[in-house]
Amino acid sequence: MGTVIAVLSGKGGTGKTTVCAGLATSLASLGKSVLCVDLDVGLRNLDIALGMSKVPALSFTEVVQGNASLTDGARHPDYPSLQFFTAPVGRDSEPQNEEAFHKLMYQARDQFDFCLLDAPAGLGEGFRMAAGAASRQIMVTGPDPAAMRDGARTGELLELMGKDNVRLVVNRVNPRLYTAMGITVDDIMDLVGYPLLGLVPEDRNVPLAAVLDKPLIQYKRSGASTACRRIARRILGESVPLAKLK
Repeated sequence: MGTVIAVLSGKGGTGKTTVCAGLATSLASLGKSVLCVDLDVGLRNLDIALGMSKVPALSFTEVVQGNASLTDGARHPDYPSLQFFTAPVGRDSEPQNEEAFHKLMYQARDQFDFCLLDAPAGLGEGFRMAAGAASRQIMVTGPDPAAMRDGARTGELLELMGKDNVRLVVNRVNPRLYTAMGITVDDIMDLVGYPLLGLVPEDRNVPLAAVLDKPLIQYKRSGASTACRRIARRILGESVPLAKLK
């Protein structure tokens, strides 16, 4: 049976969607069947990070409402084992059927090795829907005080929801900036309060890959691309040491 993973962040701007897409494409490149779902209703952009902005895709609400099936997900042009459902637009104020979505994700576990849910920033309905449906959660944060504080608050809510399989990804790591700020990755781990799953360095290739409509892992095999591949292998249970960031 497959695994549902929610990719979360306490605030916007942490690069959560980039990490979600990087992990989804990395897992697919390793031969795993992957379903990727954008839950950011009204502000969807996971398709861009996946390199699928030109691929027609149904919204996940079509499946929840019974108008489509899980097999109708858009297939990635380069990774056929990766399927994608986008978020609806123009429905930001319409409540979603959380119970029906949870049932859908339970069914997805029978059809996919991994289902990655790209939750919207913040702690609203989309966050609860993603976190509640997932058995594993990945918290994406950055080094700025607001991101760390919001990450800690997000962790408190996950704990109240009974979620105890949470791991931390520190994104946009810049050692020189950390030195200037007087912080370390250990400081971030201590404040947010979760074990470290991986480090993703600051990488200008992230926006370049989006402009080229390519998955990051395909654009350049270094920096953030390599970091996502290493994290994906850890998700699969491999013992992969943390990269030394310079």
